Amino acid sequence: METWTVYILMCADGMTYTGCTNNFEETFRLHNQGQVEATKSRLPLYVVLTLVFANKYKAFNFEKYLKSGSGRVFMKRHFV
Repeated sequence: METWTVYILMCADGMTYTGCTNNFEETFRLHNQGQVEATKSRLPLYVVLTLVFANKYKAFNFEKYLKSGSGRVFMKRHFV
């Protein structure tokens, strides 16, 4: 069964990065090697949260929520 991970990374500049992937270990490795444009100038990165979903659509919907205004407030209140 394929799983999907929604993740929050803390960047060196104090900002967070939120993403979704079906291979978190590989994605995190690419981020830390500077191969992801959005985070390559913000290294090092630290994992704040990973949430694993069995349903791809629920994972992407939760990622979308975390990137919304109310989702950012929720994330800061509970995770960051």
